[in-house]
Amino acid sequence: MALKIRMAVAVTTLALSLSSLAKTPENFIYTSSGDLDAAFPLVARSDIGGVQIVYNWRLLEPEKDSYDFSRIEQDLVRVKAAGKKLFIQIQDRFFEADARYVPDYLMHDKQYGGGIAPQFDNPGEGKPVGSGWVARQWDPAVRQRYQALLAALAKRFDGEVYGVNLPETAIDLDEKNPPAGFTCDSYFAGEMENLAFARKAFKKSHVVQYVNFWPCEWDNDHNYMGRLFKYASANNVGLGGPDIVPNRKAHMKNAYPFFHKNKQTLPLIAMAVQEPTLTYKNPETGKPFTKAEFDRFAENYLGADIIFWSTSSPWLKAK
Repeated sequence: MALKIRMAVAVTTLALSLSSLAKTPENFIYTSSGDLDAAFPLVARSDIGGVQIVYNWRLLEPEKDSYDFSRIEQDLVRVKAAGKKLFIQIQDRFFEADARYVPDYLMHDKQYGGGIAPQFDNPGEGKPVGSGWVARQWDPAVRQRYQALLAALAKRFDGEVYGVNLPETAIDLDEKNPPAGFTCDSYFAGEMENLAFARKAFKKSHVVQYVNFWPCEWDNDHNYMGRLFKYASANNVGLGGPDIVPNRKAHMKNAYPFFHKNKQTLPLIAMAVQEPTLTYKNPETGKPFTKAEFDRFAENYLGADIIFWSTSSPWLKAK
């Protein structure tokens, strides 16, 4: 009898120990620059830890080497006054045909090769494919300008903002007519260089790279995904992604298994439920995924510390 009691106590203790290791993701609101006023009632909720705001490159650098961080300044003051955390995303790719939100000099000065290149966009399940633009990060001249922006941001906001994240790795180019100078390897190397620069510049704030897919790669056949996760785990870099879609085949053949394998070694995992994410349906129920289903997959499989929720998320409107 005594042995059984001791075994029961041991099992209970182990269960409690394991449960204490489980991470319950912290809820943040995801919104765009200029939209904080509309989102603020959600940000102020007691079950919300902070807000992620997307700022485009053009807004932050209206002219070459002339930076305007007033929008971030205003947002930071307001978010901090509410006792919340601010995550900033520095956006260099856009998902609408007329969204060319990079500084004019990048598009007009010949040394930058036009500054941006066309890309396609999948806006969600059952939605028609659209068009957009991406900064030519495979071009060293363009990359140098982006890193100059990151350096200026770090000088002002390192330790002030909770974190900074670089946008998703996925871009969808015309494979038959790729942009001038583009190669799969040069794009990967450029994105990794930007990430290393951001980590060096921001010594106090979290640095997170969004990763979902790499151009030209499927199931890690170029080892891009493997190299990124290895680097991140070894260099105090957080990783995340713009979409939590439980068990979706395309993601399960790309980033998701790497999050699962590295969830104990990455310093921060920050995933998002954005507007396109909300269009996906659970194949078992035929209905959109619920908050509980998003949470369960993010916590148990991906190891998420933070979920950035679209203001359109139904559970946010339930109260």
